[in-house]
Amino acid sequence: MGFLVAVMNFSPTLVHHHMKSKPQCQNEKLRQGQTSSLFDRRGFLKCVVGASSFMATIEFSGLQAQASEEKLDEGEGVVGAFKTLFDPNERTKSGKELPKAYLKSAREVVKTMRESLKENPKDNAKFRRSADAAKESIRDYLSNWRGQKTVAGEESYVELENVIRALAKFYSKAGPSAPLPDEVKTEILDDLNKAEEFL
Repeated sequence: MGFLVAVMNFSPTLVHHHMKSKPQCQNEKLRQGQTSSLFDRRGFLKCVVGASSFMATIEFSGLQAQASEEKLDEGEGVVGAFKTLFDPNERTKSGKELPKAYLKSAREVVKTMRESLKENPKDNAKFRRSADAAKESIRDYLSNWRGQKTVAGEESYVELENVIRALAKFYSKAGPSAPLPDEVKTEILDDLNKAEEFL
């Protein structure tokens, strides 16, 4: 079915180009006796490359069509796709509608913070990578959403603010490279779990 849809989907100019290239292939064969072997190979390569690119285009279009059919089967119809494309909001687990960009940013903070807290500080390379990812997601979140009225009263926003404050408070006292004690980790993980419930 995907192949049929692909054949219907690819552009007429591509078909025209392919049909146009067929006589070139035949002309190359006719001129075979008159040209050197270098030009014979070039003509042959033109035919092979033209045919293979045509087949690759059909295959790629077929895969796209198959993927779109699978999405339709999953219940995401055309109307639903247009709605999600143009709707800047998304419904959360708790049923509220919040900006998609906020939800994406907040979920990234929760994910990277959780990974960073679970990482073993003794494995310095892994720990640094996860800590850097968490810092970057927090910076991005704060630069875009701190003080924004659209989300400032939301539970997830409040919980993430608690997480960021707890981290800032600890590192301002203990220093930037101090390991987090278990009680601080537990408190932060609890706040992250609460925030995730509202995202």
